[in-house]
Amino acid sequence: MARFGLPALLCTLAVLSAALLAAELKSKSCSEVRRLYVSKGFNKNDAPLHEINGDHLKICPQGSTCCSQEMEEKYSLQSKDDFKSVVSEQCNHLQAVFASRYKKFDEFFKELLENAEKSLNDMFVKTYGHLYMQNSELFKDLFVELKRYYVVGNVNLEEMLNDFWARLLERMFRLVNSQYHFTDEYLECVSKYTEQLKPFGDVPRKLKLQVTRAFVAARTFAQGLAVAGDVVSKVSVVNPTAQCTHALLKMIYCSHCRGLVTVKPCYNYCSNIMRGCLANQGDLDFEWNNFIDAMLMVAERLEGPFNIESVMDPIDVKISDAIMNMQDNSVQVSQKVFQGCGPPKPLPAGRISRSISESAFSARFRPHHPEERPTTAAGTSLDRLVTDVKEKLKQAKKFWSSLPSNVCNDERMAAGNGNEDDCWNGKGKSRYLFAVTGNGLANQGNNPEVQVDTSKPDILILRQIMALRVMTSKMKNAYNGNDVDFFDISDESSGEGSGSGCEYQQCPSEFDYNATDHAGKSANEKADSAGVRPGAQAYLLTVFCILFLVMQREWR
Repeated sequence: MARFGLPALLCTLAVLSAALLAAELKSKSCSEVRRLYVSKGFNKNDAPLHEINGDHLKICPQGSTCCSQEMEEKYSLQSKDDFKSVVSEQCNHLQAVFASRYKKFDEFFKELLENAEKSLNDMFVKTYGHLYMQNSELFKDLFVELKRYYVVGNVNLEEMLNDFWARLLERMFRLVNSQYHFTDEYLECVSKYTEQLKPFGDVPRKLKLQVTRAFVAARTFAQGLAVAGDVVSKVSVVNPTAQCTHALLKMIYCSHCRGLVTVKPCYNYCSNIMRGCLANQGDLDFEWNNFIDAMLMVAERLEGPFNIESVMDPIDVKISDAIMNMQDNSVQVSQKVFQGCGPPKPLPAGRISRSISESAFSARFRPHHPEERPTTAAGTSLDRLVTDVKEKLKQAKKFWSSLPSNVCNDERMAAGNGNEDDCWNGKGKSRYLFAVTGNGLANQGNNPEVQVDTSKPDILILRQIMALRVMTSKMKNAYNGNDVDFFDISDESSGEGSGSGCEYQQCPSEFDYNATDHAGKSANEKADSAGVRPGAQAYLLTVFCILFLVMQREWR
């Protein structure tokens, strides 16, 4: 009996150990993990009641776990959606800022033109009555062209204003010389003397300079707001790579599998993953900041010498001053025209008196009191609009380099900076030891959390960089007072024009290139399909040179 004492004792101990282990396993319940899993709309049958062996897990740490294979797969999809949602929230706020400011600026600009046209029409009707109404289409055409420039952009402002003054001179020359008959050819000769005689004084030159600079700056600024919103809208739609998705799963939900449902990811751990997943967005930052700086420069012009409100508000008075100059100088102007174009033919005696009575041009404009003039459009003023937009532009600077940090500042994504020891580091509840990588694609080669192919920039991001670069160039031209060629980049791609005064939500992008999406061919792959790759060309040339040298040596 004594011989069987030791085996019996060992057997008893083994049974007791197994019982204790079973009790311990039973005590590690997965009820909280299961509850949170079901709260997300997933099937409760996927979740075990107690910890199980985790050999089936592909991404999350193996060992004892509360996650089945089905849970890991669904958590992977959920982590991807969570990431896209948080990034979208960050970007949507900025996009909404630009969209609302563009809409307000656009509304103000159009209403300002409407007010200026109405003010001129009311003033001229009171002063000239029927005489003005007979010639009102001339002034209506002026505002039609100004509106068309803002909406479409394909108007040469300088040529359009020259044409306006030439047509006005023809009409007034007839009126101040109503005793003569003028053919169309004669009036064409008259218009050629506009620059030389300066019948309207210096008003046309000054107004042309003011209108051109103000309209170019205003339209370019509105275009900039539209393009900024469009860029943010496009870039906010992120499609994480498989490597990024794995990292997101590991960061957000793998802690649940270990039963650590209340432990949030470490801040620096989150930062590395976000900088890897948003590497291409980080490359926008340099061109984005240049663009913001250019917008702020044009904003200063709008507040100062290129203020379109100060140009359009008194445009009726300026044109009336020009007309009065013509009246005062009508005799001298007429004499010089008669010398250059030849003496006109007098009207028959019976028609002279009737013509003079019908077209008497003796009225002069009454002073226009400031209190009679509308001082605002769209319920605001340009100064207030620009001040508000400038503040928003300053806040938007460095948005893309700050995006990873802003995402990790969301309490749904990571623990606070001060909680460095009691956070999830991807393996357990402990301090995260790796350094945080830099922003942008080039800095991701050593990212410890996300494998990023640094050799393949995102084609959509490259397009947005080009859009910002082109718009920045236009801003600088507008700042310098130069007209801006709003050429349609769709000629080079197949997108459509944007920011042309349409409602923002319906504005097609001027920089909307028609090409493949993220999953489409890379630039090198396109070169492959078109013929020999650039690298292959260099390779073939090298081979050819080597063969040539070998054959040359053989000939010797």
